[in-house]
Amino acid sequence: MSMQEVVICNQLENDLKKAVTKSEHDKVFVLTDEHTHVFCFPIICRFPFLKNAVEICIGVEDVHKNLETLAYVWTQLSLKGATRRSLMINLGGGMVTDLGGFAAATFKRGISMINIPTTLLGMVDASVGGKTGINFNGLKNEIGAFAPAESVLIDCGFLKSLDRENLLSGYAEMLKHGLISNACHWSELVGFDLNRIDYGCLQRLVGKSIEVKEQIVRQDPFEKGIRKALNFGHTVGHAFESLALENGRPILHGYAVAAGMVCELYYSHLRMGFPKEKLRQTLQFIKENYGRVAFTCEDYERLYAFMCHDKKNSAEGKVNFTLISEVGDIHINQTATQDDIYDMLDFYSETMG
Repeated sequence: MSMQEVVICNQLENDLKKAVTKSEHDKVFVLTDEHTHVFCFPIICRFPFLKNAVEICIGVEDVHKNLETLAYVWTQLSLKGATRRSLMINLGGGMVTDLGGFAAATFKRGISMINIPTTLLGMVDASVGGKTGINFNGLKNEIGAFAPAESVLIDCGFLKSLDRENLLSGYAEMLKHGLISNACHWSELVGFDLNRIDYGCLQRLVGKSIEVKEQIVRQDPFEKGIRKALNFGHTVGHAFESLALENGRPILHGYAVAAGMVCELYYSHLRMGFPKEKLRQTLQFIKENYGRVAFTCEDYERLYAFMCHDKKNSAEGKVNFTLISEVGDIHINQTATQDDIYDMLDFYSETMG
């Protein structure tokens, strides 16, 4: 799988012009959602080289990350004259880059695309690494493909119109990158003031976070080994997300991952000896900023069932985890029993109040 070029923008118009020019095309399509149509599309549609670009706008948030929306995007591409030489710009958060990436990868067996993530989660997670997909049959990201964008453009200016919850959602993935990289980066992240955001400092931290992910993806593009490190916090996190979706009260991905990291850090402490003080500091940061994900002991069975369905599992009845024995010291392919998982959920409830 080819690596995509990630550009930390100094000047969005020039950087985007270079990316668009580099990709030979007959027509440009811009995929937005109802939010980015209002807040972000007006910024790029005034660039002269995009004056003939065709916008395709879809519904907002994960409930629209489905087959119906995908079919709508394919239909619009078809009706509006897209060919194999067309270019798609995905302008939005992770949902837009995931779904738009899959639409571009499959339309006429694949057209070129550029990702411009506009949420923090999109910047540090969804837009880098070439994963695309949709939710299907009640399961998150069940259908998809590895299809890297030609370029990913990162401009933290877009984050100024982002609400606090979505900013925090992305920051959880950055915290995960800190935990799987090095103590210095982790320490910077748990020390960052999320109540008074310095966007210059945030852009620098985002750049570091993307580097962590890129290094791992470069070593293991198809998730056969070390890329599983990026799943830290996600085994339990995805289960929280699926439960919330099933109960009709969806939660943001990063909030679910933050909760998942509490459980998996605790299990890392038990199984791998992850240091108590770093566990305490990380948990304190998560508790202060993210609060508690709502579930009761009556949900344990359902949460366990979701974890058993996880596509990362290799054997029946064994739930696969990535654990850490120290910041940056990663142990992939660890397993947990049902009792272990119930113990993690007990710990979460007791710790997070």
